[in-house]
Amino acid sequence: MTILRLAAFALGTAALTATANAQTIQISKENRTIAITATAKVLAMADIATVHIGFIAYGPDSDAAYANGSRISNAIIKSLTAAGIPNDAIESENQNVSPVQEYQIDKLTPAEKAQRKFQVTQSWSVRTLAADAAKTLDLAVKAGANQSGQIDWSLKDENALQAEAAAKALQRARTVAEEMAKGLNVRLGVLLYANNETQAEPPHPLMRAMAAPAAAAMKAEPLAINPRQIEKSATVYAVFAIE
Repeated sequence: MTILRLAAFALGTAALTATANAQTIQISKENRTIAITATAKVLAMADIATVHIGFIAYGPDSDAAYANGSRISNAIIKSLTAAGIPNDAIESENQNVSPVQEYQIDKLTPAEKAQRKFQVTQSWSVRTLAADAAKTLDLAVKAGANQSGQIDWSLKDENALQAEAAAKALQRARTVAEEMAKGLNVRLGVLLYANNETQAEPPHPLMRAMAAPAAAAMKAEPLAINPRQIEKSATVYAVFAIE
């Protein structure tokens, strides 16, 4: 994202490069400019949560597994919509009916194996307010979502935080440039050029939670879940005139 682009110029090739506090500074008496690279980070508490929910159900044959899965699937959606979550906030991610592989049930008894010949899996993502993430997960789990728990945190306005990081980086670049100008016994002039490079966010660990047995889940309180902070960073390359 470019926060400011002006015509940039440079005269001559002689330059002195110094590095301080992870900032690269180029100074040239001939082209009368100071170029600074500065990075800044800002944090904000997430206000949006995308809750990933899903289930796995079994049956002795494909029809039985499908019927069991259909019952759980509709119970989950009914629980969420009854709580006021709009349909357009619930998006399907995956659904599958398939035979159970032998290695998946090799430790079960013959009777248990007979009841797990086929499986149905289904998953959704539910977008809600960050403050409602725990409630949303709780509703789904108690309705049968026994493969749930991952939550992605985000902001309603991602651009505002990115712009704040870019502005902070540009201000840092100006501060450093002013100090360099003082050392050269010159006065810092106008900003000639600025370019902002968005930094990639570090990966966040994922969390999957298995539901408790139905009887226990109905008595349990929602999990204690707190929103996480969202970090945005920007690296600005700025060129200032010196007078």
